[in-house]
Amino acid sequence: MKHQHLKTIEEIKRDHQPVRNVNAEHKQNLSRLDKLALVITEKVGSMGFFMIIFTWTALWLGWNSLAPDHLKFDPFPAFVLWLFISNMIQIFLMPLIMVGQNLQSGHAELRAEADFEINRKAETEIETILMHLENQNALILQILDQIKKTENNKESRA
Repeated sequence: MKHQHLKTIEEIKRDHQPVRNVNAEHKQNLSRLDKLALVITEKVGSMGFFMIIFTWTALWLGWNSLAPDHLKFDPFPAFVLWLFISNMIQIFLMPLIMVGQNLQSGHAELRAEADFEINRKAETEIETILMHLENQNALILQILDQIKKTENNKESRA
């Protein structure tokens, strides 16, 4: 039986870079403005923010539709002030959310790259383990053959 060179654990470790914490790397590379954009993106994309906007809108429109005329500050049907404020919120948040989503996308790409590196390393380790198992299996079969030959020789001599 031919012996093929089987990689040792040291060789596998030497051939592959150590696992990186891409989450920490990404966080360290963010500027203060990037961090602010991410926080706002996460908060605006939450159910809590939706409930705040929904409640504010319902109260605003409800008050200005149902309150006595002398207490209304943005009367039905125009709701000009509400439209203006809503549009300003949208105008300011949309680009900021896009920036945050771009940052999240970059982070996702880093994680995917790290996952790929880990998968490649795991594949190499699995292949090495399988080669070791095949080698051990072949050696076991070779030993069994030698035992059978020895037993056959003993039986033929007796």
